[in-house]
Amino acid sequence: MSKHVIAVLLLCLGTQVLAAELKVAASIQPLHSLTAAVMAGAGQPAQVVNGLASEHAYALKPSDARLVQAADLVVLVSPAYETFLAKPLAAARADVLALAQLPGITRLDQREGGAWEAHAADHDHGHSDRDETDFHLWLDPANAKLLVAALADKLAAKDPSRAALYRANAQATLARLDALDGELFARLAPVKARPYVVFHDAYQYFEARYGLNPVGAVTIDPDRPPSAKRMATLRDRIKSSGTACVFREPQFPSPLAASLAQAAGARLGVLDPQGADLAPGPDLYFTMMRRLAESLSSCLSGG
Repeated sequence: MSKHVIAVLLLCLGTQVLAAELKVAASIQPLHSLTAAVMAGAGQPAQVVNGLASEHAYALKPSDARLVQAADLVVLVSPAYETFLAKPLAAARADVLALAQLPGITRLDQREGGAWEAHAADHDHGHSDRDETDFHLWLDPANAKLLVAALADKLAAKDPSRAALYRANAQATLARLDALDGELFARLAPVKARPYVVFHDAYQYFEARYGLNPVGAVTIDPDRPPSAKRMATLRDRIKSSGTACVFREPQFPSPLAASLAQAAGARLGVLDPQGADLAPGPDLYFTMMRRLAESLSSCLSGG
């Protein structure tokens, strides 16, 4: 084989190495969606928790662990939230981008007591009991924007040959998030003062962003049914506050929300904080957020 041929082969091999796609894994659907938006045209991120599965009591499968261990970058909410990733991350070579640790992120404490129920000392909601943060941070578009910007920087640093693509995708996604934010403010403004009850306390960031009026949650832990005493207390609170709606979740097919709504004379709605039944991809986050606003607006307005 001539030296010229060898040189050409080496050049081709080098180009292929430079062009190799990054292996990126995202823990849950909303984060996967935003990651897919920033990576559009450069590769497809893997998703660890899929569909109707809940991260609150997720049992990691061997195939999930392999996804994490093979990744160059893992995108998650917080090591204190996706505790099921602790072992594979400890054995992985992956860099980690945690939404909860980004500079400027809005972090709220978990609500406790009264209509939000006290957190038991031995109850960790599937997460670390050493951190009282409410980790549903993705439901504030301002937090989502911080993740998108951080993703573009991280991906560009790891894959300089596609840096311009990542940054252009991020700018387009940030513009979409700004438009979404304005749309949701307008959609929710007419019903923002109307009281409602959620199945579990997953919507604090959405509620704080748009000035909504939740008055309680059926349960703090979606995998533990509330006591009969708590259900009676909630029923009385719904009646006394004039609560219009009780919302269930598709991830937790429990009759509790329906029976509570019926007993208290409130309407029953559905809220989904993860887009459980949506097709994964860059549009999922936007569709999920619009559906939250549509569900709230429709039920609270009596539609």
